[in-house]
Amino acid sequence: MTAYAIILAAGQGTRMKSKLYKVLHQVCGKSMVEHVLSQVKQLDPDQIVTIIGHGADKVKATLAGQTEFALQKEQLGTGHAVLQAEKILGQKQGVTLVVCGDTPLLKAATFKQLMAYHQKQQAAATILTASAPDPTGYGRIIRDRTGAVAKIVEQKDATVQEAAVQEVNTGVYCFDNQALFQALHQITNQNAQHEYYLTDVIEIFKQAKQTVAAYQMADFSESMGVNDRVALAQATALMRQRINRHLMENGVTLIDPSTTYIDADVQVGADTVIEPGVVLRGQTIIGRDCLIGAHSQISDSLLADRVTVTASYLEGAQMESGSDIGPYSHLRPQAKIGPAVHIGNFVEIKKAQIGKGTKVGHLTYVGDATLGQHINVGCGCVFVNYDGINKHHTNVGDYSFIGSASNLIAPLEIADHAYVAAGSTVTDDVAAHDMAIARGRQVNKKGYYDRYPVAQAAKQAAANEKSKNK
Repeated sequence: MTAYAIILAAGQGTRMKSKLYKVLHQVCGKSMVEHVLSQVKQLDPDQIVTIIGHGADKVKATLAGQTEFALQKEQLGTGHAVLQAEKILGQKQGVTLVVCGDTPLLKAATFKQLMAYHQKQQAAATILTASAPDPTGYGRIIRDRTGAVAKIVEQKDATVQEAAVQEVNTGVYCFDNQALFQALHQITNQNAQHEYYLTDVIEIFKQAKQTVAAYQMADFSESMGVNDRVALAQATALMRQRINRHLMENGVTLIDPSTTYIDADVQVGADTVIEPGVVLRGQTIIGRDCLIGAHSQISDSLLADRVTVTASYLEGAQMESGSDIGPYSHLRPQAKIGPAVHIGNFVEIKKAQIGKGTKVGHLTYVGDATLGQHINVGCGCVFVNYDGINKHHTNVGDYSFIGSASNLIAPLEIADHAYVAAGSTVTDDVAAHDMAIARGRQVNKKGYYDRYPVAQAAKQAAANEKSKNK
């Protein structure tokens, strides 16, 4: 079957009350129009055309390389919008799917069922419908006595009887492609909104004695269109439930799905456990047998198998198998944590590579550095990488020891099996098997404490306590 798809994404969405164009508002990490396009692409259509208008450049940038575009300069209704694709599709034979870019919950499986039904009925048009508990705002499907579709009536044009009908138009259609564009030239804007309704082609087909079919989907919530922030939140909640359910059905344990927030493109391996309050964003991939502890946030990061993250924040980072981090640590972009590495609490790592078996226990900053294998980095160390203008790199060799409270002033080379004494500020390279000590010598001043006012106050307090106890 030769198939095409048209995605309507030209509207501004004034009810969103936002400077961001409606179809670009995000649901679980992807814009609404990206959700729609990703499902349409699963049909493998011969061509996809997205109708753009408000925010055209931003929509094009978001969907670049995945679809062709047609510009609707003036927003004169859905019929007028579809007509803008005529230069690309108008002369072609086949079936055309039309879908709105603000319906992020629609599934490819539903599109396939609709198109199969359309083919079976040999229809000029097939409408995707649903039974709505509250049909307010939707176009009503009016059927004749035989059950065939008689017409679609918009909310503002509906009579009292028509408004009571619960079967509604979801805004998704299949059309015979050439019949669609022929009919679009016949519609008018003689209605309450003075717009060219796509739904008016149904009446044109009826008058021409062409078959108009309707396929009713099982789940009304899937058809939800987003027109304001309330609906956006509802759609996000439904999408989150769908994502979480899919992961659990594939072997991931979510301790409390209602407080677990996972974006649509995130991948998680089987037997991984995700605790409450976790946020997984972007293109994050998590392996098998991992533990993602409560209130961790991970964005665009790659975690191998058997990784443990405890209450920490990762962005653009990598952790190899058997490594662990946290609590309260931060991996910034280009942090690469090797296998069996331990990153403890209150550690920040940025643009640094940490080798196998190395331990960075606590209260340390590692920036612009390469650390080898089996290194111990003590508490409170700082890799001093910035001179106020440029960033500089530090290399630390295998099996080295960096003592607590050390400052490593980049650029710096510390060789394998080197030792940095605690409390040192190191500015010169350290050779293999050497120990660097860079601190002032200790001098003890006998009786010096007694000269300080604090000592006098302590003596007086002791005397007062003694007199009280007599």
